[in-house]
Amino acid sequence: MSRKALIETGVEGTLTIADWYVMTEDEPGELVDGHLVEEEMPGYLHEALVILLGSILRGWVVPLGGLAAGSDAKFAVSPQRGRKPDLTVYLPGSRKPPLHGPIDVPPDVAVEIVSPTPRDGRRDRVEKVGDYAAFGIRYYWILDPQLRSLEILELSADGRYVHALGASEGEIEHIPGCEGLVLNLEELWAEIERLEQTLGSES
Repeated sequence: MSRKALIETGVEGTLTIADWYVMTEDEPGELVDGHLVEEEMPGYLHEALVILLGSILRGWVVPLGGLAAGSDAKFAVSPQRGRKPDLTVYLPGSRKPPLHGPIDVPPDVAVEIVSPTPRDGRRDRVEKVGDYAAFGIRYYWILDPQLRSLEILELSADGRYVHALGASEGEIEHIPGCEGLVLNLEELWAEIERLEQTLGSES
């Protein structure tokens, strides 16, 4: 059975990927085993980091012929599982996603920015690791604003993630799979501190 057929075929009482895709923004959530589950409720800091990191990734990959996009795009990671990464990147030369509809082409890079609740942390560090590996995403970035850390997992030949990079400071010049990309973690952490000071003073 083709992947398209699997996307459109459900089990009685469960949602299909196609059902999930046509839901409105008023019904947020990700699809897990055919059921809609609550997704993280990102705060202003989270969304600011999505914009900042997204602009860095886009500025690097688009001139090379790749793609970068933000959250709310719906990825069909399996027949009954749908996820919405915070950021995704398709490298030059890779298969590209469809313009419309659920996305069944895995990106080369998926990024999750960890929210502070234990539930959201578990989802990003445990549940999505298995989902993204099974989907075939080559590199999974986990950016943790609370710990001021970046971890990059790389898909191995046996279909499991292995630790490829871990960093908490400095300028990273050799990012797995992303030749030519330079990421300054100090700038990311400075933005976090600026927002914490600015928004903290308003509370």
